[in-house]
Amino acid sequence: MKKILFYLLVFVGIAFVGGCDDNEDPAGVRGVGIVPGITDVNPAIFNSKDLENAYVEFKLSLEEGVTASEATIIGSYNGNGARKEITKITSFPSTFKITASEAASILGVSLDALENDDLFTFEVLVKSGDRVNTSNSVLNVRVACPFDDTLTTGTYFVVSDDWGTSGELTLTADPEDPYTIYVVGLATIDGLNEDKGPLVMKINPLSYEVVAPKAVLATDYFGYDNGAFEGKGTFNSCDGSYTMNFSITVAQGGFGTFKYVMTRED
Repeated sequence: MKKILFYLLVFVGIAFVGGCDDNEDPAGVRGVGIVPGITDVNPAIFNSKDLENAYVEFKLSLEEGVTASEATIIGSYNGNGARKEITKITSFPSTFKITASEAASILGVSLDALENDDLFTFEVLVKSGDRVNTSNSVLNVRVACPFDDTLTTGTYFVVSDDWGTSGELTLTADPEDPYTIYVVGLATIDGLNEDKGPLVMKINPLSYEVVAPKAVLATDYFGYDNGAFEGKGTFNSCDGSYTMNFSITVAQGGFGTFKYVMTRED
């Protein structure tokens, strides 16, 4: 791994130069004209322990003074681009409740076939004249177990095939906030002196998405200065595992983004 660090630093910038995506969004125009907002989401998962009664609830609104001639909630399942209409919207603002059984039926999935980490995506199409706009906010609803704070911490074994590393980490929770997790060991498993940190991971209590703000973990990072990690990912509320994508940087540049899978050992 150390042998490729210099080359990663040199070429990581090149990768970003041509990285723009010119593909059209199949859902329509986003962020132009009428832009509906998705807010007040609670809950934001389909409870896999009680799928018959599982639901998500959220509020849809438009900016003050804005009107729409037509509006529809559309949905898709596990990244399938074949979106289908879930329900019509007759007025703004409105609060909507979508059940797991309703969404599964419309999207052609058996409720019994749903598994943890399956993903439903809900968006809003708004028509005004000849223009159709799609919500900037996309509501991703995972099939997941209810939150259990006893599964968020402990000794974890982490593997990153991308970065070529593995080893044990220690995860602890903030005594005042069970959704704030402190991670120690990401630099240590690479044989470095982890004299900074810890990395802080924040679990979204509604969706279990995880965000880790940038944190310097090692002053000396393979001869470079201030090795830092930041990233995002998801927390698996059924087994306590985390799947994270970490960007690794130093004062002199960056190495890229790498997938890390953290599995709970106790």
